[in-house]
Amino acid sequence: MKITDYIIQETEDWIALNKPSGLLSIPDREGKEISLKNLLKEKYGNIFTVHRLDKDTSGLIIFAKNEIAHKHLSQQFEERKTIKLYRGLIVGATDEPKGSINASITEHPAQNGTMMVHRKGKEALTDYEVLENFGIYSWMQFRIHTGRTHQIRVHLKEIGHSIACDPLYGDAKPIFVSALKKKFNLSKNEENERPILNRLALHAYLLSFTDFKGETVTLEASIPKDIKATLQQLTKFANK
Repeated sequence: MKITDYIIQETEDWIALNKPSGLLSIPDREGKEISLKNLLKEKYGNIFTVHRLDKDTSGLIIFAKNEIAHKHLSQQFEERKTIKLYRGLIVGATDEPKGSINASITEHPAQNGTMMVHRKGKEALTDYEVLENFGIYSWMQFRIHTGRTHQIRVHLKEIGHSIACDPLYGDAKPIFVSALKKKFNLSKNEENERPILNRLALHAYLLSFTDFKGETVTLEASIPKDIKATLQQLTKFANK
């Protein structure tokens, strides 16, 4: 993969990218898989982690190129001065078109690598808004005010509407056109139907922060093709 294909914007102090789903943000403990940070190090040398995205989440992520920028950006994340918006497809439809989920999150005591809502956990606040209700699925926008591991995924599970295709907090079922379309026929060249979406339907869409001059920088990461294709099919389904 070419790292240049994913660059959204770059300055002498930081680089913002549209991370593909399935790629680690930073190396894991085992260090066997390729990570975005490793790829950036090969190109730029020193690279500093500001924040992270889950491996299966796609979208906007920013890295600092020097220690001063790292401190400047990291402080804004820690003090919750950034604006972080995500978009995602959830199973079903929420009771309200807008709302907030304020539920503390902690590590699951028995399931390694997963989180859970618990009153003794760390504070976690997620705002949500329905962008489009398809009935069986809903296209949503989320703003996270805290940065807990798997926060959006855990919170959506808590209200009974997990992120589509979520292997940890949902049913992990891929989305097929045949499930949306009553009259569906495979093309002659295909023996088995391929899913239109077969990964976590969550995308880091927008990030807003303040640069060294005190000016607001707002960046957006375009919605990936697989999620776009799924939304197009759901729109057709909903309009019939």
